[in-house]
Parts: sequence; C-alpha cells; structure tokens
Amino acid sequence: MLYDLTVPAFQNGLKALSGELAKASAWGAANGIGELQFAVARLAPDMFPLASQVRFTCIQALQPLNRLGGVAIPELSEDATDFAGMQDQIAATLAFLDTVDPSSLGQDGDRPVSFDLPNGMVFDMSAFDYIRDWAAPQFAFHRVAAYAVLRHMGVPLGKADYVGYMMRYLRPGTAPAA
Repeated sequence: MLYDLTVPAFQNGLKALSGELAKASAWGAANGIGELQFAVARLAPDMFPLASQVRFTCIQALQPLNRLGGVAIPELSEDATDFAGMQDQIAATLAFLDTVDPSSLGQDGDRPVSFDLPNGMVFDMSAFDYIRDWAAPQFAFHRVAAYAVLRHMGVPLGKADYVGYMMRYLRPGTAPAA
C-alpha cells in the first residue's frame, strides 16, 4: 500500500518533468534562451531556481523511501547547470526508483514516522499521514514550481505536458477532435 501511494506517482511526475525539460531545451535553443538562463530562472527572488526545483523534486521522490522503509538513498547535493545535468538527476532517480522492492516500505499505514528539518522542527505522524500530508505535497510543490518556472520563461507547456501519463487511462473515442 505505501509503495503504491508513492513510487508510481513519483515516477509519473518525474517522467513528465523530463519531457517538459526536453521541450524547454528545444524551445530555448530555437528562441535564443540559454541553458544557464533556464537553470538560474526563478519565480520570485526568495524562491529557488529551476535547477534546485528539479533537484528537490528528485530528493522528494527519494526521501520517503528512507523514512518509510529505511532504504539507503543516493545523495543529490549539487544543482545541475544545464538541461543534461537536470535530465541526469531525473534519470538517476527513476533508475533508483525502479530498484525499490515494494515490500520494503511495508503495509502498515498506522506505524509511526518521525523526521526533523534542518531548522530543528521535528514531526511525528503515522506513515499514511506522512505520505498524504508531507511526502506527496512536497514532491508536488517542487514539481509544480519547476513547471511554473518553465512557463514563466515562455516555454509553451500545458496540462497535457504536466499529466501526459493520464493518456493511458483515456477511454477510446472520448478525446476531443483536434
């Protein structure tokens, strides 16, 4: 259960983010916007830049594996400086997620989970509450921030880019005509 609530959703989001970065790379090259401009772009002065948002998205896909299952996770300590580096971080995260044994996260959503933040705050909650109230929202926050930075830079992205993985569920014959 805990695996099913985390890893597949993280994989979907990371694959979509990879596609968005590929689209941004091509669009930037065609429109004279350099990779470093993208890497350092941010929505507001006090927000992290795109490269950090990508790295944090990857980290947020990995941390629950450690907190829920004690899985040793790789460290992503550096922001990438170009699209290739951001794509490498995503690819490494996806490759790692592919190795996770679903049973390693357990089935007990009621078991306690505790974690602390660098500022000294400590949280105590159940495994299910951790996924619902922390892990999923943290992943989504950084994922959306990366998407928003790309849109802010002018990349022509839409909801179909963000949730393209949903097409596998589309009932045949129900897509709008072009």
